[in-house]
Amino acid sequence: MARRTDSGDSQFDALPALAAGQAPDVSRQESFDEKKSIRNSDNVDIAGEKEDYLDSEKNSQLQDDDDVVRLNGEPVITTGKDVSRFAVDIRDDGDQALTFRSLFLGTLFAGMGAALCQIYLFKPIQMSVSTVFLLLLIYSVGNAWAAVFPKRSLVEGTRFAFLGSFLHFLNPGPFTLKEHVVSSLVASTAAGGSSAVQNFAVQRLYYDTHVEATTAVLATFSTACFGYGLVGLLRPLTVYPSEMVYWSNLPTVSVFQALHFDTAANHKRLKLFWSAFTGMFVYEVIPAYIFPFLNGFNIFCLASQKASSRTVDIFTNLFGGADGNEGLGFLSLGFDWQYIGSTYMSLPLIQQANSWIGYIFCYIIIMVIYYSNTWNSLAFPMLSSSIFSANGSIYHQSAVFGRTFQLNETALEEVGLPALTGSNAWHNLTANLAIGGLIAHCIFFWGSYARDSFVLAKKGTQPDPHFQAMKKYKEAPWWWYLILLALSFLAGLIVVIKGQTTLPWWSYIVALILGAFITPFSTLLFARMGNGIATNQLMKMVAGAINPGRPVANLYFSMWSHDVVSTSINLAGDLKMGQYLKIPPRVMFLTQVWGTILGAVVNYVVMVSVVDSQRAVLLSPTGTNVWSGQTTQSLNSAAVTWSLAKQLYGFNGPYWIIPLSLVIGMVPTFIQWLIAKRWPKIGPVQVDNVMLPIIYMYSAWMSVGVNSTITSSIIVGLVSQLWLRRYHPGWYRKYNYILGGALDGGAQVMIFILSFAVFGASGVERPFPAWAGNPAKGNVDYCNGNGALD
Repeated sequence: MARRTDSGDSQFDALPALAAGQAPDVSRQESFDEKKSIRNSDNVDIAGEKEDYLDSEKNSQLQDDDDVVRLNGEPVITTGKDVSRFAVDIRDDGDQALTFRSLFLGTLFAGMGAALCQIYLFKPIQMSVSTVFLLLLIYSVGNAWAAVFPKRSLVEGTRFAFLGSFLHFLNPGPFTLKEHVVSSLVASTAAGGSSAVQNFAVQRLYYDTHVEATTAVLATFSTACFGYGLVGLLRPLTVYPSEMVYWSNLPTVSVFQALHFDTAANHKRLKLFWSAFTGMFVYEVIPAYIFPFLNGFNIFCLASQKASSRTVDIFTNLFGGADGNEGLGFLSLGFDWQYIGSTYMSLPLIQQANSWIGYIFCYIIIMVIYYSNTWNSLAFPMLSSSIFSANGSIYHQSAVFGRTFQLNETALEEVGLPALTGSNAWHNLTANLAIGGLIAHCIFFWGSYARDSFVLAKKGTQPDPHFQAMKKYKEAPWWWYLILLALSFLAGLIVVIKGQTTLPWWSYIVALILGAFITPFSTLLFARMGNGIATNQLMKMVAGAINPGRPVANLYFSMWSHDVVSTSINLAGDLKMGQYLKIPPRVMFLTQVWGTILGAVVNYVVMVSVVDSQRAVLLSPTGTNVWSGQTTQSLNSAAVTWSLAKQLYGFNGPYWIIPLSLVIGMVPTFIQWLIAKRWPKIGPVQVDNVMLPIIYMYSAWMSVGVNSTITSSIIVGLVSQLWLRRYHPGWYRKYNYILGGALDGGAQVMIFILSFAVFGASGVERPFPAWAGNPAKGNVDYCNGNGALD
């Protein structure tokens, strides 16, 4: 999934009963009989229960068929309730989940996934590692393991029968669904990334501080596992109900069940996967290395070669976008799949439509800000997350904060205040608008739903069929999560006291409280709409207020408060996947904690390698089309500027509107709620499907990075979610997600190889020879304004 410097959805069109604002139907509780004739390894009775349940489920579905849209007999999925009934099979074979094989494969591929994740954090566009790709790779290796390794039956009845238990431990037989899920979740949890590791990169790049590996791992464990502890306490709200879908995880669930439940069709699916994977693997070397012009084809750029310098400059800012921070990429077509990705093959169209509105605002507003010289924008690059001096040079922050990482007032008077580019200031403003809108939307539109969810969970009457099916497993008790919270708190406290954080212990506690407060709001939005809101802007505001003049302390405050939120969302999505696929909750607990620890170690090692080998590029305000320090630059810029909150964001400062926008963002959502109460639907639009927080966020989406793939991403979304999903639902259900995972996997494996072989992640860069498709100077899309050819 494409991400910007911070960190799916419910519907694909304006059909009735949309998930964006619909509370769960609690009028009917679906249950099934648990029979007691066969006990599996998890102490679960499974004989006959599936048949009984499916009978009752079939009857209940017939009662609800009048509110289901069907095409050629295939249900068109619109709400979370539809997902539970039609998209995800209730089946549970009771097979064993936790085996040596599942943990070994999960650990093996966790290293690969975490390494890929960290590499992409230093790319012009941040992409998440495809979970579908990981699970399909694990599926192939797991089946090979089952076929190649000796089984217990080989020695039964022989003098080597004593080896039977060991052979069964090594190879328990066919590679089952639950083993597959456990392996994949260990790998994907490790590949989820962590802003904590990026903070250590900031210290390494901007403060010449090399944080010890032990400190880094403890800090990452603290933030991730504190978030997981919160998720455990919030399960009744964020996991159990039907409307908590986590739409971006739905492709993964569908592929799991397709591979293990519909084996007759697996040959075609796997053939499609490996064909698409191989094709993309071979193709990706062309746009990524040989022919980077394919990153951004724009007819306006090509037509402006002989235009005046001012026209070329304007065209570059608006239409250019194939290089890092080049321009907005308006109407450019990108053919590099690593930057397009399969995200829009899984996010329903309602969320995508909200993002399109944001894109339109983004193109207009950033151009207006720049050419109207708002915030002195013309003195700086139009797009950059770096901080500058008033004369346009890079800000000399080390002179202001010195070796103690604390503000020197005298030096500040000499050097002057730092300045943001207009696009960066707008990004910060919209981030606050989105946070305010998020809080207001959850309170006004989803408040009663949240209350009802806790009541239903307490009574055990949550009507979601998958929640009911999981009641036969022993739940991970509350005190497990409380112990994890305590351990995470102690690990973080050790880092604060012993590490180089400059963060007071009391400020650390405030950071955790703030993160715990924001977590349910962010998780609700992500679960219902498939996309979250970056909330770290709020964290930095609070940090600047209580730790003035301490940029490194600001970094760590934001780490503990914001990382708690982001990891909570990821881990809550995994718990929902476990509910859909019937993974025992206690196994899920172990799986996620283990994956988190693995990810912390691997992410840190890869970060050190990339930062040490690409230091100059990562410090550059623009970067290249291969490497970019925009994530670390953004973190550092926010830390420095918010540590000067009084001077920059006070009522006498140049950016006073940014903190105020937190409150401003709540007002339109409140007005929208009043309108929805009176007119729920205006024309074809259901009012509560207009997600103002998402629109705010996307209205600054092109403020940094490579922007030439936006149009291509929209086209991919329309083809998948409008044409395939609506007019060919059978093909969509069987092949859409597998195709997306294969394309992501092929591209990402090639990028992994190229990063170390030719892009310089290992320290040696080997650029491809210059030619028309890989120009030696200027921008690769031939939008050569802004002095690119000087």
